[in-house]
Amino acid sequence: MSYALYIGKNHTSDGVPYLAGYGDEPSSHWLEIVARREHAAGATVTVGVTAESDFPGSLSEIPQAPETARHVRVSYSHFRGVPAPLTNGGLNEHGVAVRDVWAVSRPELNAMTPTTQNGPNYSDLARLVLERAKSAREGVELIGELIALYGHSTYGGNSHLIADAEEGWVVIQFSGGQGLWAAERLGADSIRASRPGYIRDIPFKERHPDFLYSANLISFAVEQGWFEPAASDVFNVNKIYGDGLLRWAGVAWIEDEMKARAKRPTKIGFEDIAWAIRTPELTGDTAGYGQIVPLEHPRHDELRVLWHTQVGALAAPFVPVYMGVSDVPEEFKMHRYLTSGESACFIDLRKPDKVSLVPQQIEATRSAAQVFKRLLYVMLQEHEIYLPEITAVWEGVERKLRRMHASVSQAADVLIGAGKRQLGTDYLTYFTRSELMNALNLAETLADALEARTRALHSFEPWPQPKTVDQIW
Repeated sequence: MSYALYIGKNHTSDGVPYLAGYGDEPSSHWLEIVARREHAAGATVTVGVTAESDFPGSLSEIPQAPETARHVRVSYSHFRGVPAPLTNGGLNEHGVAVRDVWAVSRPELNAMTPTTQNGPNYSDLARLVLERAKSAREGVELIGELIALYGHSTYGGNSHLIADAEEGWVVIQFSGGQGLWAAERLGADSIRASRPGYIRDIPFKERHPDFLYSANLISFAVEQGWFEPAASDVFNVNKIYGDGLLRWAGVAWIEDEMKARAKRPTKIGFEDIAWAIRTPELTGDTAGYGQIVPLEHPRHDELRVLWHTQVGALAAPFVPVYMGVSDVPEEFKMHRYLTSGESACFIDLRKPDKVSLVPQQIEATRSAAQVFKRLLYVMLQEHEIYLPEITAVWEGVERKLRRMHASVSQAADVLIGAGKRQLGTDYLTYFTRSELMNALNLAETLADALEARTRALHSFEPWPQPKTVDQIW
């Protein structure tokens, strides 16, 4: 399902727009730095879904771009017949950030989706935007072009929130196999959450600069008897093609909360956005990771930054990961923990047809996701006591990291500007790797301490059902 939050620059204390959120899948997640790559003429990329999908289809090949952009992303290993690795988005070297979020299509569209569907799925679209788009608007246009040329493989409706330093766009892709999509522009005064993604009214009688959509968006609804153009000056996208509910309870709650914070003299700061991704009203075990992206234009692309948590931010701090980083610690790469299919594999060659996807050298290290998940589960044993304590620790870590980030990025900027690019990126790599490991080590220490307290003061006796914090969604 996932969660995305866009804050326009007029609402932030630093005058920078933000895109934040998390992924919401059950499988393993890992952090990746993907280098810029050149591709041979005629190269292709595999897209689509398999027969195992809830909405079955087939895989196909589409042309690869001659060059794909460097980007930072989180990948994961399983979702409903969609080939791994998958991604909900991240940040690329051009400053384009992407979040993928579920959206609802009306039942009639789901019913007419062909079982032979093919074309890019939701993860393909997020990845292709990261690889190819140089602006948020270009990302929207790319999605439209890909759907028009190659189709779209749906799982019942989907959306993306794409943003850069100038603007954001909510892009909805509808089921039905008709190539239907719509996009709404978000600007400096916008505050928008997606879960599910939504668009309300499009003024359709004349093209409006804040909306883009497929050529058949209006005409198909008219053909189906779902819309009468003469009866309205606007096309209500959510009512006609979605579920008609517009803002679900969690979306309404967090949008209203952030709008209230934006009215303060201090407006919305980084700590408010971290709170919005961490708050237990919205975040729990289903959150596979967290991201916060300040959408600014530094002097050097290497200084673009994505703040990352390896699991949901309840149990992990946001750590800055720079575009110029050459690698991340082995502990934050793909491990066997929760990776789809790994329960039947080995890490030696005695059974050559059952060799793990994970290199032995990586699996010899700790899984950061497993360490942070352990902390989450022990926190939940006495969450009324433990959750405020751990939250205060993470907020303290993040305050320190923000101060360090200002110094580190300034130093790297000076080095790169003086022609010492390798020195600058080495410094960024050292800092990011060190702070990711510091966060991991602290999480393990905290988990050990909470386990000892729980054994001494409470109990690990099994309960009839898992303990949790109530969430709005």
